[in-house]
Amino acid sequence: MRSKAATRRAFIRGCAGAVLVAKNAPPGALLGDSGGSKPNIMLVVGDDHGADAVGCYGNRTIQTPHLDRLAADGVRFSHAFCTTASCSPSRSAILTGLHNHASGQYGLEHDYHHFQSFDRVKSLPLLLKDAGYRTARVGKFHVAPEVVYRFDRVLSEGKANDMQALGRSPVEMAEHCRGLISERSDSPFFLYFCTDDPHRGLPFDSWPGPNPFGNRAEGYPGVRRVRYDPKDVMVPPFLPDVPECRAELNEYYESVSRVDQGVGRLVEILKDCGKYENTVIIYISDNGMAFPGAKTTLYEPGMRLPCIVRTPWQRKRGVTNDAMISWTDIGPTILEMAGTKPREGTFHGRSFHSILDSESSAGWDEVYASHTFHEVTMYYPMRVVRGRRYKLIWNLASPLPFPFAWDLRVSSTWRAIVSKGSKLFGKRSIENFLRRPEFELYDLQEDPDEVNNLAASLAHASLLGELQEMLKSFQERTMDPWIADDSAHERWRTHFK
Repeated sequence: MRSKAATRRAFIRGCAGAVLVAKNAPPGALLGDSGGSKPNIMLVVGDDHGADAVGCYGNRTIQTPHLDRLAADGVRFSHAFCTTASCSPSRSAILTGLHNHASGQYGLEHDYHHFQSFDRVKSLPLLLKDAGYRTARVGKFHVAPEVVYRFDRVLSEGKANDMQALGRSPVEMAEHCRGLISERSDSPFFLYFCTDDPHRGLPFDSWPGPNPFGNRAEGYPGVRRVRYDPKDVMVPPFLPDVPECRAELNEYYESVSRVDQGVGRLVEILKDCGKYENTVIIYISDNGMAFPGAKTTLYEPGMRLPCIVRTPWQRKRGVTNDAMISWTDIGPTILEMAGTKPREGTFHGRSFHSILDSESSAGWDEVYASHTFHEVTMYYPMRVVRGRRYKLIWNLASPLPFPFAWDLRVSSTWRAIVSKGSKLFGKRSIENFLRRPEFELYDLQEDPDEVNNLAASLAHASLLGELQEMLKSFQERTMDPWIADDSAHERWRTHFK
């Protein structure tokens, strides 16, 4: 018999019950002619790319054939989540396995925002170097300091919001990696490949026209320009179905198709160099699409993202896995694939390597999120627990109005709605978007658009209390400085002295 607490937790998560989990072979054991050598590892990160704009995730209009083929040759995670829907903090979680409230990367790294991780943090490229890997990065970087995130090779500078950056030309980016991939060496490589697409492009303020999302008439080297018709784009329910929004989604789609062609060229180069069968490829995004209601929020469009993994040793191909994973799990997963095990407590996440062949995975039924800043003026800490069915968002600064990122505030999508005097943005009222209560509790099964807040419902009071306790426990075990408990300061001093 399960205890009442266990039964309650299963109810919160919406678990269907226990399933058998297929175990993968150890990394390198099924690599054929490689003799059990460590695999090369390629982590590809799109910029502001939501799961709503990938063919294999159900978008019938967008053309992403290379990502779709990668999913057909690997596994597609249907419930993958970033820990914060903001560029630098999310990238820090990807590379450290830590929530940003513990790494120190509270907000954007570039310009006057100037947030940086603590010097004591040891990131994925450093850990992989210790494990015998050659490490290289190309494209958008957007984290600091260098001592924490040092790679052996820097194939491009990766300055944020630079329209001339190599990250806007993903096929060209891939060609910059050919030398690394083709190099004959006894050491495997780790390549961190980060596009600037499909982030909004400069100028951000293009009103009344749509933002270009990096698209330009002259195109980019090696890229076949894929054009769309605004009438054909799929407008997700959190956005308003107005011409201005369709025009921006049209530009966004083209930028996504450019990313897809960069992934295709990477795979082509791997195959040309005879490395495809000994290379792990992971595709994710840092956060959701750069539209109000997604990026910088912890609603589903901001944090639920694509995650496609292809490994040489998978027994099953074309798997869709419903395990709930988060970006703090990326680091430990990659290190296990590399055949190394860091000391206990290094990460907030855990490896999902052993469930890559599974379609449903017991024990992967909740994720946590932690957001504090985006821009330096955008202080709005949120903590989230998200189960199979229910989700609780704790807005720690709820008396404050929700702060707007500059690129979203000046978007033609937002301006069109405001100029028309509409009370709604998508299915959510503008008032509720800008002024949020301390707690937001949603039943994602009955209310997938997160518009019916159950936090004040007497029928859900017990559930609210249990989720609040889960958030408190999350804060304690991750040493969150924003915990409402004076003992947090002592835990920090003890842990880091």
